[in-house]
Amino acid sequence: MSLIPKEIEEHYLRGKESERLSGERGELEELRTQAILAHNLPPAPAEIFDIGGAAGIHAFPLSKQGYQVHLIDPVELHLKQARSYAATSGIALRSITRGDARHLDIPSGSADAVLLLGPLYHLVEYSDRRQALREARRVLKPHGVLFAAAICRFASLIDGLSSGYFRDVQFRRIVAADLATGQHRNPMNHPAYFTTAYFHQPS
Repeated sequence: MSLIPKEIEEHYLRGKESERLSGERGELEELRTQAILAHNLPPAPAEIFDIGGAAGIHAFPLSKQGYQVHLIDPVELHLKQARSYAATSGIALRSITRGDARHLDIPSGSADAVLLLGPLYHLVEYSDRRQALREARRVLKPHGVLFAAAICRFASLIDGLSSGYFRDVQFRRIVAADLATGQHRNPMNHPAYFTTAYFHQPS
């Protein structure tokens, strides 16, 4: 049984997420995220839960630095990729498990840090985003740190103009809906047009 909507799972079953940040379009995001983590994480060997961490793009470097990292993701393919990388690289994570950011099977007050670098933009309902944040707060220790990522409301507009997708009338309809509601939909399942998501206002 899928923990996420079918179209989101199908998007990630293409298997591209494990290499997204290593390409030229993802390098800035990877380096900036790593810099923010390095500056704000408690010292190793702190206990970190990387929730929605895909195949472990951030989990493995943190583990290599001496952190105790638990990787949780709803997509079985990502977990398989993470287990394969752990086996071939020799970098072990504390755990690699399937899970839902809204309902974490983690004891309260057990995390020094929680990473929510994906779930908040795939939970299109406000109540689901609040629940994911509540769960993150529940599992954190009293002085624990939460890192959360969101996608800006204008992401499709900027991406479409810079990449040429804006020539496509269907893409322009997607952008119009994004700007009006924040809910990003890709009804034609075009692989370059992302998948169901919520795009936040900067505020």
